Amino acid sequence: METAVVALRVALSLGVVFGLMWFLHRRLSRGAGARGASTPITVLAQQAVGPKSSVVVIDVEGKRLVLGVTEHSVSVLNEAEAPEAPAFADVLAATPAERATAPHRADTTVLPGRRAARAGSAALAGSILSRDTWRQAAAALGRGK
Repeated sequence: METAVVALRVALSLGVVFGLMWFLHRRLSRGAGARGASTPITVLAQQAVGPKSSVVVIDVEGKRLVLGVTEHSVSVLNEAEAPEAPAFADVLAATPAERATAPHRADTTVLPGRRAARAGSAALAGSILSRDTWRQAAAALGRGK
């Protein structure tokens, strides 16, 4: 009988501890989720300019920011309005030729006073990430058949 009472006390104590842990987990995770969902930040590009420094382009709250990031600080280098992305229905309705010639969101420069340039053609030339490289590879494979 005494063993049953001790086992019941242990089970009750464990239940209280686990219940408290569950309650705290729910309470703390709900607060973190609400804070994180209020301001989404999208990192568009990052380029290292030194061993411990880089330039980062982000979109936050309708603004596009160019940040200089070092080991000890983060500085805003430029700030502009983020360009609007085309509506999904407009992209689907466009012909393949229109889609190929349309400017892409990541292809425009964020510096004011400069004309928009295609980043893919100059910065990625010859890279596996370049669309032109993939087109050339597909054309070469098509000729080989």
